Amino acid sequence: MNQQHEWSKMERIDLNLFRVFEVIYRERNLTRAAVLLHLSQSAVSHALNRLREQLGDPLFVREGRGVAPTLLATQLAPGIQEALAGLLRSVTRGQDFDPLRDRRTFILNMPEQMEPIVLPSIVAHLCEVAPQLEVRCSSVHWAELQRELSAGRVDLAIEIARPTDPELRQQLLLSDPLCVVAGPGFSGELSAARYLAAEHIAVTSRRRGICVEDLALARQGLARQVRQRCQHYLSAALLVAQSEWLLTMPRRYAELINAGLPNRLLDLPLALAPVNLNLYWSMQVENQAGHAWLREQMLALAGRRSAAV
Repeated sequence: MNQQHEWSKMERIDLNLFRVFEVIYRERNLTRAAVLLHLSQSAVSHALNRLREQLGDPLFVREGRGVAPTLLATQLAPGIQEALAGLLRSVTRGQDFDPLRDRRTFILNMPEQMEPIVLPSIVAHLCEVAPQLEVRCSSVHWAELQRELSAGRVDLAIEIARPTDPELRQQLLLSDPLCVVAGPGFSGELSAARYLAAEHIAVTSRRRGICVEDLALARQGLARQVRQRCQHYLSAALLVAQSEWLLTMPRRYAELINAGLPNRLLDLPLALAPVNLNLYWSMQVENQAGHAWLREQMLALAGRRSAAV
């Protein structure tokens, strides 16, 4: 029998009747089943009769003060009970969440350079408060991110603050001021004039376009000379260490990757806005308990870290 025929057969059955069947099978008594189902005994009998007609079997026969399942009912019961339990898990999964027991995996999207800043503290925290929870990182470009969030393939995303579709929710996660990384070949103080006259390294994964700090400079009618482009801040920091070039980057990440390098972190001599990173999620998971819990944990971690800086 093909699958289409099987589904056609299922369409003729009211699936609510399987709930009645399961309670009667478990209780072996129509009166007790009616109480548990919050139905009258006549409504339970009517539902049972409908299922008998559709399945072509008595399903339950009188036995003493209760009922006993027929052979077919006994064969059907395990599958029906498993299906109802699975359906209940699916319906309540978004509503009930126990961080100590939940085993789900959350997909967290972020730019690659953000992972060393964000991921270690999240994982360390989850190991304490949600030991069976798993967070996996991905890096989907912004153009694809909304579709991935809406489809549930990405649960949460960390991205630079920007206008977005109303179907995406967002909240400020981190605000990181820009600083300038200078190598041992660069001596003396850094003024605005010297910054604009120097040669710079720009970090971007795009083949075309300009990076965040150049956009901020352009808004003030300023421009700098970019000598070298690369994809990763670590590569840029290593280049700075062997040249007189300057690198502008978020301070938190600069402190992390320059710890073992002979570079200096200098204050940016121009009034450029900090890099704001937002947490994004789909409105479809706005009220799901697990998602809401993870968002709260991440925002709390970011708040504690910001307060410590």
